[in-house]
Amino acid sequence: MNVSVVLFTSDLRLHDHPPLRAALDGSRQVVPLFVRDPAVDSAGFAAPNRLAFLADCLRDLDAGLRSRGGRLVLRSGDTVEEVCRVAAGTDADEVHMSGDVSAFAHRREERLRKALEADGRRLHVHDTVTTAVPPGAVTPASSDHFAVFTPYYRQWSQQRLRDTLGAPRAVRVPEAAGSEDLPRREELPEVSAGLAPGGEDEGRKRFAAWLRGGIAAYEDRHDDLAGDATSRLSPHLHFGTLSPVEIVHRARAAGGPGAEAFVRQVAWRDFHRQVLAARPAAAAADYRTKHDRWRSERTARADVEAWREGRTGYPVIDAGMRQLLHEGWMHNRARLLTASFLAKTLYVDWRVGARHFLGLLVDGDLANNQMNWQWMAGTGTDTRPNRVLNPIAQARRHDPEGEYVRRWVPELAGLEAPLVHEPWKLRGPERAAYDAYPDPIVDLAEGLARFKQARGRD
Repeated sequence: MNVSVVLFTSDLRLHDHPPLRAALDGSRQVVPLFVRDPAVDSAGFAAPNRLAFLADCLRDLDAGLRSRGGRLVLRSGDTVEEVCRVAAGTDADEVHMSGDVSAFAHRREERLRKALEADGRRLHVHDTVTTAVPPGAVTPASSDHFAVFTPYYRQWSQQRLRDTLGAPRAVRVPEAAGSEDLPRREELPEVSAGLAPGGEDEGRKRFAAWLRGGIAAYEDRHDDLAGDATSRLSPHLHFGTLSPVEIVHRARAAGGPGAEAFVRQVAWRDFHRQVLAARPAAAAADYRTKHDRWRSERTARADVEAWREGRTGYPVIDAGMRQLLHEGWMHNRARLLTASFLAKTLYVDWRVGARHFLGLLVDGDLANNQMNWQWMAGTGTDTRPNRVLNPIAQARRHDPEGEYVRRWVPELAGLEAPLVHEPWKLRGPERAAYDAYPDPIVDLAEGLARFKQARGRD
């Protein structure tokens, strides 16, 4: 076999890449291809932060290929049409790609398979590229997927993961494979000022540093808002610059409670993918409906805008939302708090929050984002759907000295804990000194009562 095409999607790396390895093993030349598809943009996934991170990833992937004698081929257009055009132009016999779980990905795969077969070519779809354990690999006796995480994790943990693959030493690309110019981050507008750099090289450096200096304390410190003690690897997992299989292998080799807790988070990612693979409608519809009559974005316009801009009057909520605006990323505990506040305290439709997060998050992953929002809204896989997180109690617990709040809400920089979490308790001239910061937009007790009434609880 002379030529194969490798279609890169959310797997922008050279290390531990089964489709690339299979193509190189079976062909003399390989076309590493990435297609910028306008259908992805029109579906709302072309957020500025992710486009900027993607630009970094593509340039890094191209650099890695060039150091091995190859190059990345970039095309724009319908993915199926462009893949078929490249395959025909290079006389490729096969196309290799990674499997994915969204309804869009499934439709794309089927269209591509039929189009290639019509031209006498074959499509090979590889699993365990973007997940450690593929969707459908572990299932309960009574269903096609697990709806509860704990039994899923029990079986997930018992799966034998495939061995990791090294990066190729050489990649030969046919001259006939023409490419467009690669995008640059600096050419893109509206990118968050504090957005982290992307690319496989950056991801591997960050993961190595995490193994050396962060993972051991993860079990004890992962909810520490001010300590920023999480791995920050989620963007690299989303774009596939890091392999989940390799991450689990190396974390388990490190050992200890911190590594175990970290691997559990990788399992949550796989869990959400197997849910969405089995129930693709859950990307937009309640997984377990509670027949909520949510306030819409239109009817709750002022509250939603205050939430988006980080001026709700609840400092820990506002700190999280401002971190999101500045970095295109948010601490996981802050994600839970801000989601609970919108869905449970303001009783606004979870889809409003999910859209906003997808518009800014560099790790804006459909499965994780939508299912986590549903988990917090009480319409997803959570077995305690009426859970409400109190932002004051949570702030005292996870930001006891108020460092996280003061970092992101400079109007309150002069306040110490516990008042920094409840500045409305200040009186007279003291309150006037902080009048740049708004009063709470909702009373927590009233918000809770509204939620309980809507859910039919006493």
